[in-house]
Amino acid sequence: MGQDQTKQQIEKGLHLYQSNQTEKALRVWMRVLEKSADPAGRFRVLGCLITAHAEMGRYKDMLKFAVVQIDTARELEDPDFLTESYLNLARSNEKLCEFQKTISYCKTCLNMQGTTVSLQLNGQVSLSMGNAFLGLSIFQKALECFEKALRYAHNNDDKMLECRVCCSLGNFYAQIKDYEKALFFPCKAAELVNDYGKGWSLKYRAMSQYHMAVAYRKLGRLADAMDCCEESMKIALQHGDRPLQALCLLCFADIHRSRKDLQLGLLKLHCLCERIYRTKGQQQELRDHVVKFHECVEEMELYCGMCGESIGEKNNQLQALPCSHFFHLK
Repeated sequence: MGQDQTKQQIEKGLHLYQSNQTEKALRVWMRVLEKSADPAGRFRVLGCLITAHAEMGRYKDMLKFAVVQIDTARELEDPDFLTESYLNLARSNEKLCEFQKTISYCKTCLNMQGTTVSLQLNGQVSLSMGNAFLGLSIFQKALECFEKALRYAHNNDDKMLECRVCCSLGNFYAQIKDYEKALFFPCKAAELVNDYGKGWSLKYRAMSQYHMAVAYRKLGRLADAMDCCEESMKIALQHGDRPLQALCLLCFADIHRSRKDLQLGLLKLHCLCERIYRTKGQQQELRDHVVKFHECVEEMELYCGMCGESIGEKNNQLQALPCSHFFHLK
């Protein structure tokens, strides 16, 4: 596969990926990786594969492709490509909680000064390093890195980077229990998504909504927390983002625990897990959660007095009678 065909196939994969046909896009890119004789094209397609696996939460695969990309960059002997590949290696290790390795690879990136790409990527490097320091609970260094990344975003008018930094700052302030700031920054991220994010991945909206949900719950605004968490989970389910699905499930559990409605929390948990395993085609886990869901329904007597179907499985409107019986409005 030559240079022109490689470029066409990469663009075809990007079109499929942007239209939410992720698995088809991955197959196109893998075919390019296997057949292309163009090293620069292989480097670019590896970048696409790294980004896609990062957004799906397949972090071990993300790391595997980042290692191959490093080798490709060395083959090309281009410092710009090498800087970018070290950043991807840092981000892969950050996602796998290998925080010391992340910091080491970020420092390697920062030492590659003078290249065109290195100057453009310094904000992303600072963000990744800040996330690693936060993972190690080294709060002062984490904040310094986040502030540096935010300066890069402002100086270069990089709204996407600013959005990502705001989400990380939301996480930072939630950990140090400054909940007003923990809410302010993801709200700012959500504003950036609304104002500039028309062509962005929906992951940015999902992450801002998730961090808002966490802050709202900590502030006792449980209805707002539930709305944001539901929005985030909806996008996570749509895109098959397993790590974000897990974070949302934990957030749902915390919201229900704060409300002291643990049974309803369990009901929602089993319902969401049922949807996740149905999407993944994992039949045994699916059956387990279907059984547990119906056990909760029976225990709480959540049946419609008219049609006999369970209440809570779908987001249907309900009507309450003076006798305290509930039924589906339809």
